[in-house]
Amino acid sequence: MVDNKFWCNFTPNIHLMGRQSISFTEPNDIWLKAQVDNNEYSSKSELVNDLIRQARKQQKQIDWIASKIDKAEKSGFTSDNKEQILSQSKSLLNG
Repeated sequence: MVDNKFWCNFTPNIHLMGRQSISFTEPNDIWLKAQVDNNEYSSKSELVNDLIRQARKQQKQIDWIASKIDKAEKSGFTSDNKEQILSQSKSLLNG
């Protein structure tokens, strides 16, 4: 009789990272090394991933602002002067 036991170590919500090889200009490489040497990050990979997360978050904010601007432009323009616009804005904020 053969005892076939298989162990599977499954950890949910853990994402495997793809390996990439990238090159940096000398000034960028020096800056990356300085961040790691100053213990801001444990590795260049951690730092690059953090920078990408920040860029993605920033892009999401830019996209949100752009959609609001687009919606505002499509709603038309006003002939109100700046004092009237400010008064209307304040009344909307104050309820």
